[in-house]
Amino acid sequence: MISKNKRFFLPESEIPTHWYNIQADMKKKPMPPLHPGTKQPLKPEDLYPIFAEELSRQELNQTDQWIEIPEEVREMYKYYRSTPLVRAYGLEKALETPAHIYFKNESVSPVGSHKLNSAIAQAYYCKKEGVTNVTTETGAGQWGAALSYAAKVFGLEAAVYQVKISYEQKPYRRSIMQTFGAQVTASPSMSTRAGKDILTKNPNYQGSLGTAISEAIELARTTPNCKYTLGSVLSHVTLHQTVIGLEAEKQMALAGEYPDMIIACFGGGSNFGGIAFPFMRHTILEGKKTRYIAAEPASCPKLTRGQFQYDFGDEAGYTPLLPMFTLGHNFAPANIHAGGLRYHGAGVIVSQLLKDGYMEAVDIKQLDSFKAGCLFAQAEGIIPAPESCHAIAATISEALKCKENDEEKVILFNLSGHGLIDMASYDQYLSGNLVNYELNESDIQKNIDQLEKII
Repeated sequence: MISKNKRFFLPESEIPTHWYNIQADMKKKPMPPLHPGTKQPLKPEDLYPIFAEELSRQELNQTDQWIEIPEEVREMYKYYRSTPLVRAYGLEKALETPAHIYFKNESVSPVGSHKLNSAIAQAYYCKKEGVTNVTTETGAGQWGAALSYAAKVFGLEAAVYQVKISYEQKPYRRSIMQTFGAQVTASPSMSTRAGKDILTKNPNYQGSLGTAISEAIELARTTPNCKYTLGSVLSHVTLHQTVIGLEAEKQMALAGEYPDMIIACFGGGSNFGGIAFPFMRHTILEGKKTRYIAAEPASCPKLTRGQFQYDFGDEAGYTPLLPMFTLGHNFAPANIHAGGLRYHGAGVIVSQLLKDGYMEAVDIKQLDSFKAGCLFAQAEGIIPAPESCHAIAATISEALKCKENDEEKVILFNLSGHGLIDMASYDQYLSGNLVNYELNESDIQKNIDQLEKII
């Protein structure tokens, strides 16, 4: 029986006790990451100099379906989990659609986004190993804020390299990180060899996540008792985010419905995988018919227009080589306001699932994303982050198709964060100063052609 409730919660006792590892159930496992020096398949110990050892093991674990969540992490999850599942009656009414629209509201975490789910876990494992300092990168600042808070909770010192254009566009994100005690540096900077090399070639470069990753990894490798942490792309990050979908499964049961499609915005894959993978196990194991749609920016369309190939996860080539859909690690994304989606490649699990036809992708133009975000805000009273606006735009598109075809489909999307600290972006949109960036296809092809020389 379909519930008429607006919101659906789970008690603390129902917070997941394990993360779901989709790699164990995949019929075709992701190809192995390669050591950047030897080009041989990566072993967990190859990652120990950079990541906490348990995170390194989780990264390459393709056999264990369930990974136990440490009690200390679950206790921190109780600060904000479960997050509500919400029936978007207001949006349904505004669209006059027969579709039933639900969203998982991850914006209610202390830092305003889903990123805390993995930040808490990564900080915990670093602390358990005796680490005293952590480094990371951030685009829009959601991950940087989450890691800064989690580091403080576990008594760690955090250093964050924030993409320069976001550092300037989103000063309050920077302030949040500093409030939690983190050191924040605009990237590229002159504090690392990677940053100096990039600035020497292009003194006015506004940065990318690939650049900031290079700087954060370099700092971790040159600082005693320090580890690097990452907010998306890698498999262990997406693993931690599956608490979203595991909760949503139970909440959809409370609502008396099951999603026909699941939608999330896409930068590197953590929030998409977080909500989609627990449901996708039923598709893989039981043949459940659900569509999984990743919504990425049209100016950084690695899933819709990239190429599947081994590539570095960063610009300087410090990371392992990852088998992924990529625009090339030297790709310079346009200065869109959805800073968390300005990344050149997709995570290895998502890339394999896209190859195998389990999911699909759409690209959304910047103006269309903000238009959708404004409509959602007016209908539901929540101002979404620019990243989440991409998921909302894709949801609206599917809901309007349901209206056209008179189909009562059930749509679930992930509201990965709120936009209350992104109002400068909305100001620019409302004043008509935002643009839709066009891609230079020749630049993309040139970047991808260069990859063949790497392997």
